[in-house]
Amino acid sequence: MNHRLCACALPLVILGSVLVAQTIASPAPAPPMGWNSWDAYGTTVREDQVKANADWMAEHLAKYGWQYIVIDIQWYEPNAQGHDYQPGAPLTMDEYGRLMPAANRFPSSVNGAGFKPLADYVHSKGLKFGIHIMRGIPRQAVEKNLPIKGTPFHAADIADKDNGCRWNPDMWGVDTSKPGAQSYYDSIAELYASWGVDFIKADDMASHLFQPAEIKALSLAMAKTGRPMVLSLSPGPAPITEAEFFEQYAQMWRISDDFWDDWKLLLKQFDYTRDWAPFVGKNNTWPDADMLPLGKLRVTEKEGGGSPTKFTADEQQTVMTLWSIFRSPLIFGGDLPSNDPATTALITNEEVLAVDQHGSGGHQALERGNIRAWVADGEKIGQRYVAVFNLGESRDNVSLRWPELGILVGVADARDVWQGKPLGALSGVQIELRPHASVLYRLTTALGN
Repeated sequence: MNHRLCACALPLVILGSVLVAQTIASPAPAPPMGWNSWDAYGTTVREDQVKANADWMAEHLAKYGWQYIVIDIQWYEPNAQGHDYQPGAPLTMDEYGRLMPAANRFPSSVNGAGFKPLADYVHSKGLKFGIHIMRGIPRQAVEKNLPIKGTPFHAADIADKDNGCRWNPDMWGVDTSKPGAQSYYDSIAELYASWGVDFIKADDMASHLFQPAEIKALSLAMAKTGRPMVLSLSPGPAPITEAEFFEQYAQMWRISDDFWDDWKLLLKQFDYTRDWAPFVGKNNTWPDADMLPLGKLRVTEKEGGGSPTKFTADEQQTVMTLWSIFRSPLIFGGDLPSNDPATTALITNEEVLAVDQHGSGGHQALERGNIRAWVADGEKIGQRYVAVFNLGESRDNVSLRWPELGILVGVADARDVWQGKPLGALSGVQIELRPHASVLYRLTTALGN
């Protein structure tokens, strides 16, 4: 089945609305940095836990640029458990079939308040508020044939039962060719804007299968609200052939399927990031290597109350190094209040974060055996970043001269970014790297070569 629709099929007024929305004021001029509840809480996160993570971010991370607090999937399911989904579980909805927060988990949402009180709390901390949504319309809204706000149409008029989510039982697709379909997407975007939402993670969109029509409908609906909101599409791997499409309609899109604390998955990210690197930052849009599964994860009763990331210290540094030189959004997945000093140090290194937020042109410059090297430009003229990774299972002596990485100088003044110490004038990288370990250098060259 071919799901590709070209942008020229859109009415010009619709296409223009989306382009203007992104051209005038991008909501993501740099890769977004924040926290998402999924890795720690799965489907179960509660209001008190969201507030605790917001409090911790405001106190410890905001000064480094971390700002988004995002509630992931199933916030509308009163009895959600673990990281699983329950077919037929009752969902909280309003009279127009729009999902609403489960009041037993989010007490401030009672009496139709929705997420506005919680968003206000997050905003009061100087942070931004986000939610996860599923593509389509709730199956329970279709069963009840609820009306679509502001129209004579009903849920059953627009539901596409041949295009439901393949892994979550809550939603049917929306047939955007049907009258009332765009109005439904307009109604949910209007609701989210009224709550004060700053970030929408839209799931079942970018892969499994790619859904261009509904991506367009949601993007247009968000633009119509007039509220700047980041649109983050998942899951991946997003088809790289559609890079221009994603750049036009979203600010973030996933380049891989769900990323967890598993070395085999991290190995795959090296290929995904290599291939997507040429598209990073175009029109302030960001291919997304997924959340950072660091700190305390799986904090649910069903999963034993949580455990530290399975990544070793070297692997954790490798994650942050690759994400930063690629310029992925940085969305922390662990329970922030549980962070130990080492985890906090990992995500508050200002020199490393500067690579992610202000670097440019990051690309894989060398692949030799188990060694991979990346190079990026710094914010200042003559400034370059070099990252070297050992993907092998044994120690490796790395000996690379700058010209081998495309840096055409004999020597450069080097600084170890992770260690925060000057290394002096170097002709290249000479280091022994442990398995799965990495280094990140900042170079200053006289001529900016």
